[in-house]
Amino acid sequence: MNEDADASPRLVRDLMTVGVPTCPLDTAVTDLTGLMLEKQFEGVIVLDELGHAAGVVTWDELAAAYAADRAQLATAAEIMRADVPQVPPDIPLTAAAQIMRDWGVRILFMMHHAGGINYPAAMLSYRHLLRHIAGREPEELRDLGIRAARKTPVEMFIERRDAARKNAGHSSR
Repeated sequence: MNEDADASPRLVRDLMTVGVPTCPLDTAVTDLTGLMLEKQFEGVIVLDELGHAAGVVTWDELAAAYAADRAQLATAAEIMRADVPQVPPDIPLTAAAQIMRDWGVRILFMMHHAGGINYPAAMLSYRHLLRHIAGREPEELRDLGIRAARKTPVEMFIERRDAARKNAGHSSR
């Protein structure tokens, strides 16, 4: 969060979630929908073969595909929104909320440009804004923002490795 841990978040970077769910162009909508429901994702960036953000699938695109009776056989590429609604992380949250309303979207992305690739780095959704409204204590938002308490990539790797070893040990008995 801000330098002052008790300060209320004011900028997108103070509430955004770092890390964005992605999928390839050929992901089946049925699989994508199951993943989004299971993980409670509000949107997934669709990546092309080179890793560039090609579009986004949100609950809105899934509902539109369902209404058009295309959800069962379509791929992410066939239903995605081709433009990725994006903002910089250093704008006020109130401005981001107004942009969402003006653009008719429920999720915004912060993109990173490196090595000629444009890929998603973070996101801000209605859920973030609503949690901020409902939050009474700074502790309730500790998992959000650029300063969120999160495991390092090495810690996550070790955790997954140890879990895989444990599972492999149980399956060999």
